Amino acid sequence: MSMDLSSGTAIAAVFLLAGIVKGVVGLGLPTLSMGLLTLMVSPAQAATLLLAPSFVTNLWQMAVGPHFRALLIRLWPLLGAAVIGTLAGAGSLSGGNAAVAAIALGVVLIAYAAVALWAPRLKVPKAAEPWLGPLTGLATGFVTGATGVFVVPAVPYLQAIGLEKDALVQALGLSFTVSTLALGAGLALHDAFASSEILASLLALAPALIGMMLGQWIRARVEPRIFRLWFLASLAVLGGWLALAPLLQG
Repeated sequence: MSMDLSSGTAIAAVFLLAGIVKGVVGLGLPTLSMGLLTLMVSPAQAATLLLAPSFVTNLWQMAVGPHFRALLIRLWPLLGAAVIGTLAGAGSLSGGNAAVAAIALGVVLIAYAAVALWAPRLKVPKAAEPWLGPLTGLATGFVTGATGVFVVPAVPYLQAIGLEKDALVQALGLSFTVSTLALGAGLALHDAFASSEILASLLALAPALIGMMLGQWIRARVEPRIFRLWFLASLAVLGGWLALAPLLQG
């Protein structure tokens, strides 16, 4: 991927916007950035670009709070299975058929927005976690490996296991951090990124962090529920475009 001034500015704008969304609603940086970056570069390149911003912002989120040890003990089957699924599925993202990957990403964005907007509040009984957690992790890993997005079905599952608000925020940070590391390992395993993309990913940290701080400022002044509604609706529209554009061009 050649990095000129215009493409660098566009990438910085994407991460600034994605950081604002994460600052307001607590998630969405990799999801939104993957969707927008895929309009400019291949899915594998987009996934590489989001590695550093996603890792640092989610590490920050994971580290805030006293629940880390308890969450790690409770969620390790989910996290371990997500790593396995991501490594197994990363070949799809790094393969030669970018159109198929873009369609898959579009479908995942639509599904995520639909679930977040309309699905009833799910409840997972404690007794189901030993078997449902690994299945959810494996499915999340395959989706991550194929699309670079690691919110489905892990986020609905984490929301359904009865965590209180602060623990849920920390659990999301933990899950996203592990998935980011697994995605990076999967891309490296398939020789899917170059040193220039790693440098660009590191440079994208600054706008992402600035966006997060702006988002936190906005959150104190705007109703997060309304912002989240517009964000999810926009995500669904973006997903529809990504899913349909390759078919229309074909």
